[in-house]
Amino acid sequence: MPRLTVNQRPVEFRMDPQTPLLWALRDAANLTGTKYGCGNGDCGACMVLFDGEALRSCLITMAESEGRLVTTIEGLSNDCSRPVQQALVAEQAIQCGFCTPGIAISAAALLARTASPSEEEIKAAIPNLCRCGVYPRLVRAIQRAGRVMLRQETISAAPAPGIAPEDAARAVPAMRKP
Repeated sequence: MPRLTVNQRPVEFRMDPQTPLLWALRDAANLTGTKYGCGNGDCGACMVLFDGEALRSCLITMAESEGRLVTTIEGLSNDCSRPVQQALVAEQAIQCGFCTPGIAISAAALLARTASPSEEEIKAAIPNLCRCGVYPRLVRAIQRAGRVMLRQETISAAPAPGIAPEDAARAVPAMRKP
């Protein structure tokens, strides 16, 4: 029975050790923020932090997960209070939302290494596929999140067309790094 820590909680899965971590998270732990996209590691929708490194959970077996620390999008922040999550919303870098959890995980891993990544570093660190094509906004969002982390700046949402500024502010509350 593989034992690991998921979102800071010890868990024992009663599953075949060759089961991909993705399915343990989604089916056994009901952590459905980690998405199934391709099943062969190409899309990044299933990205999790695996001992702090962004990895594709569809390629990791339960046996390989034994004793490891896994953080899903739910464990990253279930209230969207992380700078990367708020910056993705503020920069309107989310369209359909399917790839967003994997992108947020990849971005969080990058920003943990460097809070001031260049565009080239971002492109190298974010292998996720986005069918909506938000890449330019994604780069801006990650750089903005890094600036917030460095300077404790406030993020407030840029209002979308047709949304009153006060409504946008309620949708994404301003935050400061604790």
